[in-house]
Amino acid sequence: MSEKVSELLTRSFPTRRKFLAGLGISAGASAIVGCGGNGSVTTTPPVTPTPSAATTPSDADVLNFALNLEYLEAEFYLRAVTGTGLTAADTGTSPGATTGGAQVNFTDPAIKAYAMEIAADELAHVQFLRKALGSAAVDKPAIDLTNSFNAAAMAAGIGATFNPFADQTSFILGAFVFEDVGVTAYNGAVKYLLANNSVAANAGFLNAAAAIHATEAYHAAEIRTLLVYMDAATPSAGLLATAGKISALRGTASSASGGLAAEVAPTSKTIVACDSNSLAFPRSTDQVLDIVYLNATGNAATKGGFYPMGMNGTITASTSASSRKG
Repeated sequence: MSEKVSELLTRSFPTRRKFLAGLGISAGASAIVGCGGNGSVTTTPPVTPTPSAATTPSDADVLNFALNLEYLEAEFYLRAVTGTGLTAADTGTSPGATTGGAQVNFTDPAIKAYAMEIAADELAHVQFLRKALGSAAVDKPAIDLTNSFNAAAMAAGIGATFNPFADQTSFILGAFVFEDVGVTAYNGAVKYLLANNSVAANAGFLNAAAAIHATEAYHAAEIRTLLVYMDAATPSAGLLATAGKISALRGTASSASGGLAAEVAPTSKTIVACDSNSLAFPRSTDQVLDIVYLNATGNAATKGGFYPMGMNGTITASTSASSRKG
């Protein structure tokens, strides 16, 4: 375990009041969550059921949705670099079990160092969001890192099984499955945070979401760059061709603008995923859910794929294909 991962596993984070103050927001005026006189948890605006097309999710809804994704990424990276996942202190009182995952035998010291850095970042994101949400933070849901990858491999046409922990090359391909999804998810979440409050009142949470989005974009670029250079070093492995199939599967599952318009696979000449105006792609919560649930049917889905029992919180179900636009 690297010093950075070890440090984050034992770090003492500030109190929620100090954390919010650091964002320039008083604890009492927090748009995410506050405590009433009887100690009960309240939200502004109130936590609502799974949002429909006409309902704007609250800040707590949006950040808990992000927390579910961070749990998945943290479990994947921590298990790859340390052999174990999140500790009980970072998963809530009744977390779901995580299936699969093992320490990767990294043969390249640089790739191992990158993996450790990303693992530390994802752990920090979990702790950051749990501290911000306070009592409103959802527990870690059940996560599957075995059957999910096998099903994804079959659907993408890259084989009947796929173990991202088998070796460092497989690990990089597994990481590629997640990283672009996280970037598009945070990009898509901005509109919900803007809709809830004025920019001035909500600036702290917008800044926090933007900062995490930037870190995830660095991760995605790092993984994409490694794929390009590793493919050039061993062309016979067909890494970029496999990455292209994964990208195509994500595009189909998310129904993003007709399937593939919001997917740009890495190539020998292309690393950055963006549109013709060089703007990063956003994804709606429905599109993200369809990817992580491995739902390519066009029907509503409440669980599956990497979340066999579904996500926790209020944004947990993808709706019908007709409403899955944008």
